[in-house]
Amino acid sequence: MKDEPIRYQVQLADPAGHRYAIRLTISQPDPNGQLLRLPAWIPGSYLIRDFARQIETLQARDDTGAVAVDKTDSHTWRCAQTSGPLTVDYIVYAWDLSVRGAHFDESHAFFNGCSLFLAVVGQESRPCLLDIRPPAHTKDWQVHTSLPPAAGQPGCAKPRGFGCYHASDYDALIDHPVEIGTPQHISFNACGATHHLVFTGVAPQLDLQRIATDVQKICTAQIELFEPDSRQAPFLDSAGHYTFLTMITGDGYGGLEHRASTALMIARHDLPMRGQPAPEGYETFLGLVSHEYFHTWNVKRIKPAAFAPYDLSQPNHTRLLWVFEGFTSYYDDLMLLRAGVIDEPAYLKILARTLDQVLRGGGRLKQSVADSSFDAWTRYYKQDENSPNALVSYYTKGSLVALGLDLEIRHRSGQSRSLDDVMRLLWDRYGRDFYQGRPQGVPEDALPALILEATGVDVSRFLQQYAEGCADVPLKEALARDGIALTAEPEHARPALGVRSKAEQHGLRLTTVYEGGSAHQAGLSAGDLLIAADGLRITDAAALDRLLDVHQAGDRITLHVFRRDELRQYQAQLEPAVLKHKLERTAAADLSSGITA
Repeated sequence: MKDEPIRYQVQLADPAGHRYAIRLTISQPDPNGQLLRLPAWIPGSYLIRDFARQIETLQARDDTGAVAVDKTDSHTWRCAQTSGPLTVDYIVYAWDLSVRGAHFDESHAFFNGCSLFLAVVGQESRPCLLDIRPPAHTKDWQVHTSLPPAAGQPGCAKPRGFGCYHASDYDALIDHPVEIGTPQHISFNACGATHHLVFTGVAPQLDLQRIATDVQKICTAQIELFEPDSRQAPFLDSAGHYTFLTMITGDGYGGLEHRASTALMIARHDLPMRGQPAPEGYETFLGLVSHEYFHTWNVKRIKPAAFAPYDLSQPNHTRLLWVFEGFTSYYDDLMLLRAGVIDEPAYLKILARTLDQVLRGGGRLKQSVADSSFDAWTRYYKQDENSPNALVSYYTKGSLVALGLDLEIRHRSGQSRSLDDVMRLLWDRYGRDFYQGRPQGVPEDALPALILEATGVDVSRFLQQYAEGCADVPLKEALARDGIALTAEPEHARPALGVRSKAEQHGLRLTTVYEGGSAHQAGLSAGDLLIAADGLRITDAAALDRLLDVHQAGDRITLHVFRRDELRQYQAQLEPAVLKHKLERTAAADLSSGITA
């Protein structure tokens, strides 16, 4: 009985009401009263989500009848003492169309385990069996997941079939999302490993073959980065294949990494259609794919010590998210270039956009990427109107720190070492065997010594200035050594107010007022509704731009706004347009040693 699995059954009970019916069977419950707990957050998304709020009803029983259940905190239930097997039935409401939660209607079903599966406290290391039952309203649906079938078990699922699946423990159970329905799908092989692309949502004439060809190149390039000799994919330790689960919507975007799969969301207009040129946004989709696939190594296996193991009942703080998300953000677009799905000018254009984004916000001068990492739970994931003035993204600035670090290592090692060597050492030391009984995370203070070991370059001062400190990474000089010129000039001749805004029925709502900018100096605030400038009505951003077009930086204009229900007037002195950065190759470089190699 020692290895008797924990059993879960999922019934697609009510598509119109968006409800899953879950049955949990525990053969050996705690005789003192079994605790059950749903995760408060999902790895990869650092915010308390309170998934337990979607559990509508919960009952327990044993062989003798009903077992009393008390809720002990927001995420935990305690069952009364029982001497025999315990069965728990509960209903989960699922109407969260995101990569993080669960969604279910008559068109499809999607879930992350964190939203559905109660952990059996004290028995999380036991193997788990998941029985996914077919819906009553259709016979056409298939199951798409990286979770392996439960070989040798009654009702073992066939490929893409309903039935029984196996997880080595609870952590594995909740790390394989599931998509059920009739999606479009295609498979390909990269370095001997099978990969599945699954697309849910309306997308007529979707060019699956083009997507598969491009994604195959990306996957191959990343596998060869980490395993240049063996060319072995990392997920063979937990699944026989990798699955990209993509939800297509009108305007969605997002991704969440898992150990052998990823859940993605993308706008329909960003995907290629058969017989048509690839849309401009296709590059965005490929970057998202590359980012989440890179996480298969960096954060799903190479983890900060704070995540080894996760405590899903409370925030897990680390100052290293800039390494796990920032490094990944650096490599996601770089791998598109190395894979040959974009060219160097396209890559430099992406890099310039990142510079524009980071340098626009004054928060980068107040918060380091290390502090931003630690405060992700309370600041980065809870952004408000003042966030651009107060915080920095450990994704975007983290990627610039990674770029600067890569350039620094290459320069000081005479082009003999790079950040690639650091990633391979991290993989060898912490990642390759993480799920092989040796789960060890990267200590908070280990990075300088690891980089020195991997490259022979001491970057302690660099990290202190640009990761622990708030200084801007000096990329202009570093890129120039690589034959790339970095310049900046005003985006256009039109002066600016120093705000972000969105159109509403009666004017422009100011969503952010940049600190030190024209609007800030005039006294405007986020939330103000701009209705007129120089006596002319402002209905949208285009109307404001037309007015600004006849002015120059330094001119003063009169603004009328509603703050709450009060009409107010301000005088603003216009500022120059925001700087736009440009990167271009100016000299022939040894492409075997440069960052764009």
